[in-house]
Amino acid sequence: MELKPALRSLRQSCGAIASAVISRDGLVIAADVPEGVSIETLAIMCATLLGAASTAHSELRISTPVHVLVESEDAKMVVVGAGRKALIVAVVGRKGDANMALKKMDELADTIKMI
Repeated sequence: MELKPALRSLRQSCGAIASAVISRDGLVIAADVPEGVSIETLAIMCATLLGAASTAHSELRISTPVHVLVESEDAKMVVVGAGRKALIVAVVGRKGDANMALKKMDELADTIKMI
């Protein structure tokens, strides 16, 4: 499966300003980010974010988080698990549709889980 076209579609249909598929270890698998963005830094921090949420849930003895949402004044960042080895991140600007992005990310995650 070609991942870059799927990531570009997040930009076109949902207003994502950056998106990537990364390993749970923080390695970049595919990315669609603006020039000047350190995708390596973004990847490792998003993997750490989802890993921290998973650890917190484990300590509370509740199920593993499906996604993590981080909101700022001008954007929302969504990190979605995509199986045991990958995750998807999308940053959606204020004018974008984070709910639509989450839906499309879930669909992409289901596809990645089968690979």
